[in-house]
Amino acid sequence: MLAAARDVISEKGYTGFSVEEVARRAGSGKTTIYRWYPTKADLFIAIYTAERHVSVPVPDTGDLLDDLEQYTISLWRFWAQHPAGAALKSLIAEAQGASEALEALRERFLPARTADVRQMLKRGAERGQVRAEDVDDKVTLWVGLSWFKLLVNELDQVSSVRRLMGHIAGTGLSR
Repeated sequence: MLAAARDVISEKGYTGFSVEEVARRAGSGKTTIYRWYPTKADLFIAIYTAERHVSVPVPDTGDLLDDLEQYTISLWRFWAQHPAGAALKSLIAEAQGASEALEALRERFLPARTADVRQMLKRGAERGQVRAEDVDDKVTLWVGLSWFKLLVNELDQVSSVRRLMGHIAGTGLSR
């Protein structure tokens, strides 16, 4: 089922992606897919999660700025090179007008997808690199910056990532 969904998203993008087409290619019924994935957004989230997990490692170098830089560059490259990046843009756009997509994005996509950045920031707080009470705000800033770069097609501007991550980490440093 997920392989069929991955093929459809790769060929048709998020806007051309349909549960009907996935069911046809997977040789299963729509009701079976909806049992596992209640919405189109949920099915996309499952595909995105599997693909991103393989393509975007979570570094633990012992330095928050290094970790954020490596992770962000890896994620931006994934978004730029994989159909999941364009599909995520479409999901974000759909969420602006469809409450079902917004709920999937806010309740099921973001918590799991921000866990890596939150983990890096919490490790940074344990090392005294950031204040623990600032972790949630820093995650929000990181998501806002990354999604902005995704939405305006500036994922190739990796030379500025360290400086930008310095602002988020609170160091203001760049190398």
